[in-house]
Amino acid sequence: MLVGVPKEIKNHEYRVGLTPTSVLELVSAGHKVIVQTGAGSGIGEDDQAYISAGASIIDSAEQVFAEAEMIVKVKEPQPNECKMLRPGQILFTYLHLAPDPTQTQLLVESDCVAIAYETVTDNDGGLPLLAPMSEVAGRMSIQAGATCLEKSHGGSGKLLGGVPGVEAAKVLVIGGGVVGSNALQMAIGLGAQVTVLDRSIARLRELDAQFGSAANMVYSTRAALESHVAAADLIIGAVLIPGAAAPKLVSREMLGSMRKGSVLVDVAIDQGGCFETSKATTHAEPTYIVDDIVHYCVANMPGAVAATSTHALNNATLPFTMALANLGYQEALQKDPHLLEGLNVHRGAITNGPVGEALGLDFITAQAALGL
Repeated sequence: MLVGVPKEIKNHEYRVGLTPTSVLELVSAGHKVIVQTGAGSGIGEDDQAYISAGASIIDSAEQVFAEAEMIVKVKEPQPNECKMLRPGQILFTYLHLAPDPTQTQLLVESDCVAIAYETVTDNDGGLPLLAPMSEVAGRMSIQAGATCLEKSHGGSGKLLGGVPGVEAAKVLVIGGGVVGSNALQMAIGLGAQVTVLDRSIARLRELDAQFGSAANMVYSTRAALESHVAAADLIIGAVLIPGAAAPKLVSREMLGSMRKGSVLVDVAIDQGGCFETSKATTHAEPTYIVDDIVHYCVANMPGAVAATSTHALNNATLPFTMALANLGYQEALQKDPHLLEGLNVHRGAITNGPVGEALGLDFITAQAALGL
């Protein structure tokens, strides 16, 4: 198969779909790889590194899209990229379609086969291709939140861990999944007073066994949410419903109960955000203020630490990329029900239920799309 890797064009996105190491694996298996010039520069890999791995360097994204049978990216295709997709061409990347009707419509119109990293599953019901970026984003959320608390960034001027004689800041983590547990780890490490809210008692027990008395594990009710939001200096939004739009858990009214200069970090922003006042921002302009509360809602947080993120992502995606290349998408999806869960758009049809429901559009099952 001819696999193409275009350079990412989203604002301050420095990751790349394939590392030279991944390219070598594909080439060694008999496949051809074309990489747009400069695609790996954001992770410190120049064109020569890709050439040494067996790839051919292509001057433009247009050429990559025109020639490749499968496009491997990181971020969702931007509108001009969607328009370059061909009928039957495989697109393997993050999509996050539920809050994005424009991209969804363009992918449907392209007649491509779009497989989303974020809805591929595993034997335990997890999301193995989302997990590495959730780990990165969870850890980054505390770094970003601590910076936003600084007075020069609009925050209240609190040091997350305090100092002897001055209490530490209060951190609330909403959601105890991969993002939440990684945020929890970082916040505890910096000495903050940490509370996590989750609606799964089993998950709260797991977090309690891991972190013990270093954090408060609280079952999430409306009353608990309102109480802890009002007390928090930093809130991390870490909720996820696979494939679907994130629920709006913190209303604008709740902001009125918070102290001036408190901070919201919405890691769920790729799926529309879990705060009513959230809107996607970029690394160039990461924050805005609503009702004296600082909002950090960068939609591609891991892009800021591109080297770590790209290698972590490739470790997870490479086996699936190899399966698609070795078998073709139809056989690969038929043989692997977990990869089949990643099929979001197939030849003009939406094939992910939560996406269709979130956008109010017709959809069919992935099995029906493949005639299974």
